[in-house]
Amino acid sequence: MNYLSVENISKSYGERVLFENLSFGINKDQKVAFVAKNGTGKTSILNIIAGKDTSDTGQVVSRKDLNIAYLAQESLFDHNATIEEIVFKSENPVLKVIQQYEKALENPDDAEAYQKAFDLMDHHNAWDFETQYKQILSKLKFDDVHQKVGKLSGGQKKRLGLATVLINKPDLLILDEPTNHLDLEMIEWLEAFFKKEKMTLFMVTHDRYFLERVCNEIIELDNGQLYRYKGSYSYYLQKKEERIALEQVVQEKAKNLFKKELDWMRRQPKARTTKSKSRIDDFHEIKEKAHNRRIEHKVQLEINMERLGSKILELHKVYKSYGDLKIMDGFEYVFKRGERIGIIGKNGTGKSSFLNVITEKEPVDQGKVILGETVKYGYYTQKGIQAKAGQKVIEVIKEFGEYIPLAKGNKISAGQLLERFLFSRKRQYDFVEKLSGGEQKRLYLCAVLIQNPNFLILDEPTNDLDIVTLNVLENFLLDFPGNLLVVSHDRYFMDKIVDALFVFRGQGVVENFPGNYSDFRAYEDSKPKESSVKKEVEKKEVFEAPKKKNQLNYNEKREYGSLESDIAKLEKQKVQIESQFSKGEVAEDRINEFSLKLQNIIDEIDRKEERWFELSAKVEGE
Repeated sequence: MNYLSVENISKSYGERVLFENLSFGINKDQKVAFVAKNGTGKTSILNIIAGKDTSDTGQVVSRKDLNIAYLAQESLFDHNATIEEIVFKSENPVLKVIQQYEKALENPDDAEAYQKAFDLMDHHNAWDFETQYKQILSKLKFDDVHQKVGKLSGGQKKRLGLATVLINKPDLLILDEPTNHLDLEMIEWLEAFFKKEKMTLFMVTHDRYFLERVCNEIIELDNGQLYRYKGSYSYYLQKKEERIALEQVVQEKAKNLFKKELDWMRRQPKARTTKSKSRIDDFHEIKEKAHNRRIEHKVQLEINMERLGSKILELHKVYKSYGDLKIMDGFEYVFKRGERIGIIGKNGTGKSSFLNVITEKEPVDQGKVILGETVKYGYYTQKGIQAKAGQKVIEVIKEFGEYIPLAKGNKISAGQLLERFLFSRKRQYDFVEKLSGGEQKRLYLCAVLIQNPNFLILDEPTNDLDIVTLNVLENFLLDFPGNLLVVSHDRYFMDKIVDALFVFRGQGVVENFPGNYSDFRAYEDSKPKESSVKKEVEKKEVFEAPKKKNQLNYNEKREYGSLESDIAKLEKQKVQIESQFSKGEVAEDRINEFSLKLQNIIDEIDRKEERWFELSAKVEGE
């Protein structure tokens, strides 16, 4: 069933054309990712589909009464409203019933109002909905629903926006970078939520694991053309590679034919017959194809950075707190030359504060931070770049440096570095205020790199970057010979570039783990611990609505007893396959087979977890 059709839309800003004559459709139950470079109009397309903007040409046609929800990069809320008020502001009739029930609970003496609200909950089957909406708020760390929106951070507002669109259960959900400002635990929960819920999705995201596990179709905008791939991210990569190889073959043929036709044109045929005129027209078409070369960027640099001495960075019994919140509680570590360490942990455990401590932007409460004399930091923060009014892209970079020295006396200029990070020569002379959010982040990265640091510190560098830029950045970092310390919730990125992790557990506990993120997940899942499913139910108990008492029969008791061990085994299989993908151990001819196997395992986990919750509800009533 077709939900929405995009017909020949175009968008320009002055002389700059973002896209022209794009057409595609979105059908019921599809989970579609839209992939394109930064600056090609991804957010503009989302705004047009959501009705927040208009196209210069064409139209967007949707089914009558289609309920569309849109999670933009920035969510705008009334700062004086509470979280609860924002949630209940929806037009969803079930939420109105739940709101009435919540108010009745606050006035237990009014028995008549309570009974009426209770009956409405039964009539609308609102109990499960209530449980789910409270679970969503809990998972996104909104424990105090009476908190004012004005007191929330930018990341919390983005999460509140996500919570409201998930709770409303629209027919079509449009998402612009939904995993930004989520920690790893939240992202993995969101993946599971989308896998279980029958929702139609259209999203822009740079999170490649999220793409792999959630989306079943990918639309790519490349050099002004749309390409559709019906499959996961790994399937898309395979088919895109095949497409590019085919294009190169066609291009070579066109170039050879062009040379042949050029010789003919140079002979200046005097007889302008119909046949020769047709051939001249064909010549111009062949010429266009022959010169339509793909612009591919690969970073392969032998950087001649300043030499690192034997002493890099040492932390000796470091303590750091903000009031009752402990960041480090006697943390000790001595960095070795060339180490590549990732930092993970829930939001609020102090990851960014740790970076500020080691760069001496914030003092320690106790202990010592000793920096080697030869260390030159390159610090990429979440704040981004502060360009001057009227400043051009190339001017921003040249403020920090004219070139990066390479091996054998070579060097790369500021302009060449920008080209490697996908800024064309023409784009380099655009004003910074004309850049998209992702392009500004890319420019900031170049500003950090042009300073030729030997110790790179990156705080969420993947936010707002497109997949093409991420590949460029990853290649650069893989060639980078110095030390690397990176905070990121992008699991694919972390798996590719780091060799060890600092795991921030909270309350000052920081663990050193020797491996990448997939290694860490496999290790965590192999530890003997209480079932994650059981923990979920314990959190859920607070929100459970009154239910009729049930009892398990003999067969159900046996099934209930085996479900936890079945789920644990499946989770282990899932982690093993994901680890093989992340380490590149899956042969190209078996990618589809492994993707299908992974999908089947995830579906089986969802089915068994759903059954476990169903039976556990009966157990509670015994």
